[in-house]
Amino acid sequence: MGIFQGTEYYISKRMGRAIMDYKMLADGDKIGVAVSGGKDSLTLLRLLLDRKAFVPIKYDVIALHIDMGYPKSISRKLERYFKKLKVEYKIIKSDILKKTEKDKINCFWCSWNRRKELFIAANKLGCTKIALGHHMDDIIETMLLNLFFQGEVSGMVPKQELFKGKITLIRPLAYVEEHLIERFAEEVKLGHDSCACPHSITSNRNRVGRIIRELEKVCPDVKKNIFRSVKRVKKDYLL
Repeated sequence: MGIFQGTEYYISKRMGRAIMDYKMLADGDKIGVAVSGGKDSLTLLRLLLDRKAFVPIKYDVIALHIDMGYPKSISRKLERYFKKLKVEYKIIKSDILKKTEKDKINCFWCSWNRRKELFIAANKLGCTKIALGHHMDDIIETMLLNLFFQGEVSGMVPKQELFKGKITLIRPLAYVEEHLIERFAEEVKLGHDSCACPHSITSNRNRVGRIIRELEKVCPDVKKNIFRSVKRVKKDYLL
C-alpha cells in the first residue's frame, strides 16, 4: 500500500483521482484549508499534509479556522492540534454573532458569514486555493436540497473559480464517501467536534440525509447513482 495503510490509503487514492480529474493543484500553490474542527476538515488537512511526502506537485498548506464566537469555541483545541502537526495556521475571530439578532441566525447565515471571513483571510495570506472538506455525501445532499427547496438543478462542483479567478475553491474529498472519513477518524483518533450551532440538528440537510439513508435500504447504490447523474444529463428530456 505504500506510505499509507488502511482507510487512509483508500481516502488518499480517491483524493488523488479527484485532484487529477479536476486539475485542482498546481506546482507552487499555497492552499488555505478551511478547518472547522469537524471530522471532514481535519481529515482533509491531515491527508493534504501527508500527501506532500510523495506527490510530484510541490505546495504549501495553511490551516484556517473561523471562530464565529459560539460559546463552545474550539479555537484553543485546534491551535494545539495545528502545532502538533507543525502546520502553519491562522485563527480568525469574528464578533458578528454578537451583533446579529438570534432569529436571523441559521445554517445559511453561519455558512455565508464564515465563507466571507475565509475569503478575506485567504486573500490577505496570499493563498492560491481554498480547500473545503465537502465529501461525496455533502455534494449529493446539496443537489437534493437545491431540487427540493430551491426548485433548481445545481450542486457543489469539485473545483470552482470565483471573483474572476481571484479565488479558486477545491473539494479534494469529492469522491470520498462519509463512512470512510468516519472510519478514518476513529482509526487515528482525530478528536473531532460537532457543529456548535443548535440549528444544525433540525436543518434541512439533516432531513435530506435521513431520506437518503432510507432509500439506501432498497437501493444500496443510491448515492453513487445521484452523484453520477450530474455527468449523465439527457438534455433532450429536460424542459
